[in-house]
Amino acid sequence: MCGIVGYIGSQREIKGFLIDGLRELEYRGYDSAGIAILQGSQLQICKAVGKLENLEKKCSSLVVHGFGVGIGHTRWATHGKPTELNAHPHMGEFSYVVHNGIIENFKELKEELDPSKFVSQTDTEVIVHLFERELERTSDPFQAFERTVSKLRGSFAILLITKAAPDTIFFGKESSPLIIGRDGEEIFFASSDAPLIGNAQEVYYLEDGEYGYAQKGSIRLFRGGEERVPTFQPLTLNKELAQKGGYRFFMEKEIYEQSDVIGETLMGRVKENRVEFEELDSRFFQGIESIRICACGTSYHAGLTGSYLMERLAQIPTTCEIASEFRYKEPLLRPDTLFIVISQSGETADTLEALKMAKKAGLRTLAICNVDNSSIVRLADATVLTRAGIEKGVASTKAFTTQVAVLWMLALYLGQGRLDQETLLREIDALLHLPGALKVRGELHERLKRLSKRYLHGHGFFFIGRDIFYPLALEGALKLKEISYLHAEGYPAGEMKHGPIALADPELFTIALMPRNLLYEKIKSNVEELSARDATICAISSIPFELADDFVKIEKQKHAMLEYFEMAVVLQLLAMEIAIRLGNDVDMPRNLAKSVTVE
Repeated sequence: MCGIVGYIGSQREIKGFLIDGLRELEYRGYDSAGIAILQGSQLQICKAVGKLENLEKKCSSLVVHGFGVGIGHTRWATHGKPTELNAHPHMGEFSYVVHNGIIENFKELKEELDPSKFVSQTDTEVIVHLFERELERTSDPFQAFERTVSKLRGSFAILLITKAAPDTIFFGKESSPLIIGRDGEEIFFASSDAPLIGNAQEVYYLEDGEYGYAQKGSIRLFRGGEERVPTFQPLTLNKELAQKGGYRFFMEKEIYEQSDVIGETLMGRVKENRVEFEELDSRFFQGIESIRICACGTSYHAGLTGSYLMERLAQIPTTCEIASEFRYKEPLLRPDTLFIVISQSGETADTLEALKMAKKAGLRTLAICNVDNSSIVRLADATVLTRAGIEKGVASTKAFTTQVAVLWMLALYLGQGRLDQETLLREIDALLHLPGALKVRGELHERLKRLSKRYLHGHGFFFIGRDIFYPLALEGALKLKEISYLHAEGYPAGEMKHGPIALADPELFTIALMPRNLLYEKIKSNVEELSARDATICAISSIPFELADDFVKIEKQKHAMLEYFEMAVVLQLLAMEIAIRLGNDVDMPRNLAKSVTVE
């Protein structure tokens, strides 16, 4: 999940625009960053590892005046470690490229090219060398770029500059966002609106399959060899609004962007008939007889969900524990156990200490994390990044759903030798439909906004579910507690009759997760028991429930996990809308911090 910017013009200092634009996109990745500026035959390039401030310091003496073209990139590592060689822009002999996405056939393409020219571990570098080879064959820069794009498989947003056409930026898009902006003769490029605010007057959002080239005051757009006319639209001038994407809170923005972010999580990992992790070696798992998952808070709920999936799909005994408890229970650790830790920040103190205990005991360790080069990532034997991007809202949303998605994929990865082909293909098909399940429907959000005013008072909430929906009930209750400051508990639905049902009355609000595809009749019976005791019932399901006081309808899904993710969105939105009605700061709830780096 990387950030891209580009500029053609002379009205402003190019380096300043590129750096400022990358700053707006740093939430998309901060493993490394780089810029390249071309003025005639003169090229200036600067790259640095780590956060953008490192790049700023490194190129502080670089000053550019007059007309030029420039491209910039802030990286979230997928192929290759965060090093200066792997940082973008990537260089050929006279051309330079930045890229967001994954080129799935880069290995095949690389075999066609001169291996001595490659200096990085990335898939991106193949683009620039392929372009220069095609340019040798055609002598026409645009034709060479068109041929290059046609050979790429996967997802990409590409900006390419070359000394063969020093006044031009070539661009292409497939399944990764890319926007063209303009103001008179100035042309701008970016991965999102934010870098363009206050610079471009109007913008065009590229569609998949579109490519072309831009020069001073001119844009040529193509798709499938046919030229098209881009339809530009005005761009808002409110920078703060752009940072939040027009949403009231970062949390709201992050809930809405889950559908796109999950595509980054799945990218390059989910194939037609299998799951692959480039960062994992199958030999790493040899001799593993059990799995222990350890995490805190929201990540613990994701891990608990993962424990169900590991046993069901990978058929490996799996437990999940809260890291702060695990540290002090004198756990029995066996060397044939895979120890998985989960953390959004990679700095969670209790989880880090639990990881150290597992390492000391000689266990193989795997981190599921959102921040590369964090403490947990550096310590673990292997890592799978969630690629969720920076999450500014303290109450986690997209970090949670991407963690669960990684665990689901990992369970399938480990179970590929055990599962029958029909089951495997069914699971993969469901994974591929995941972005749709996370997409927020306008009418659903409006329904939850109206519904929220009924749930501002009372003596508490029960969130109930069965199987994988029990951890989701825990997460729903946590979301509500974090930002509304109302008391809420998550329970396994079957446990209600073992004590908690004593609390049932009209002022007890029960949020019932009732998936059609998993134990529906069982959960229905549990909810009926609560309804008979006059609890107020809010049912979330694709099947109408006649005893519900309120009913939130989700789409009919073919798979329980798709229901799980759609219900996750419902619970996030409901908690947020209740908190907003109570007048709370949704993004910065009291007493909480985004990363818990102390015990």
